[in-house]
Amino acid sequence: MIVVIIAGGSGTRLWPLSTSDYPKHLLTLTNERSLLQNTVDRVKKITDLSKIFVVSEVSHIDHIYKQLKDLDKKNILVEPCRRGTASCVIYALSEIKKRGLDGEPVLFLWADHLIRDSEAFVFIAKRSGKITQKAGKLVFIGVEPTYPSTGFGYMERDGEIKNCVGAYKLASFKEKPDKATAKKYFEKGNYLWNTGYLAGQVKTFEREIKSKNKRLWNDYNKLLKSKDINKIYTGFESQPIDTALSEKIEDGIVLPGSFDWVDVGSFHDLHQVSGCDEEGNHIKGESVVLDTTTNSYVRNETKTPVAVIGLDNVAVVINENGILVTNKSHAQKVGEVSKRFGKKGKI
Repeated sequence: MIVVIIAGGSGTRLWPLSTSDYPKHLLTLTNERSLLQNTVDRVKKITDLSKIFVVSEVSHIDHIYKQLKDLDKKNILVEPCRRGTASCVIYALSEIKKRGLDGEPVLFLWADHLIRDSEAFVFIAKRSGKITQKAGKLVFIGVEPTYPSTGFGYMERDGEIKNCVGAYKLASFKEKPDKATAKKYFEKGNYLWNTGYLAGQVKTFEREIKSKNKRLWNDYNKLLKSKDINKIYTGFESQPIDTALSEKIEDGIVLPGSFDWVDVGSFHDLHQVSGCDEEGNHIKGESVVLDTTTNSYVRNETKTPVAVIGLDNVAVVINENGILVTNKSHAQKVGEVSKRFGKKGKI
């Protein structure tokens, strides 16, 4: 099985920890390994290291090389510029085909997700490869929701696929819902969180891309013919794989997973998966004092003393890139607000 890890991102949602040249997947957040390194560690339980590919943008490629020293550099595919995840997908598919590996199923993953139940994840990942070969269709991996989240997209599943136990027909994709709609999805029981993980044979991807997105199909063929992607990549349309292809699929398969899955998209999410004291506080770094403070995430990566007094439900982060103080209920706004600063940290 071929596994492709897409390691992009603009580095805004966890600012000031993440930046444009050091995005979220490069950060060490819950252990001593980065999210990217943890993802590769999981994937090595699925397939050989030689069959693992990483797609990353040129601005932070040196960090990728440094963190993934065991991975052959030829398997680290460098985007000359950001052109959306759809371009990442066809770039990887073209390289896989050029190298004569297109007889095996391909699984696309994201580098910045947190999964602690590796065994359950590996089981579903391997099963997705077997099902896509058997059915000749694209397989979307979802996760059974544990609460009515408004922060994730959903997939609606229909009846079970014949001769594919535990796999279902894809009925529809749903955007991030409001609270009332999320509650309906959760109570109904046939909606899954959309992880964005997608498996298929190269020929299946080719068939679907050709019939659903002519421009993407033309770009894919340009990649197959080109020996220097720098000349053509900048001309590609920037679009996410969701709208470019996934949401256009009419006969896809949904495979539910029971593994824990967290898309660490905010400091609220990060706090939930971080170890806390009896007051619900996560404290990391030196020279940090909390007084009458509860349910908060405080991280100091400088030598400057930091005191947090009389607050609840906040995230306080200090490093060389800047200082963030936010109520965690508004943590989703961090990415938008961080964009107001220029590259040099000025408005």
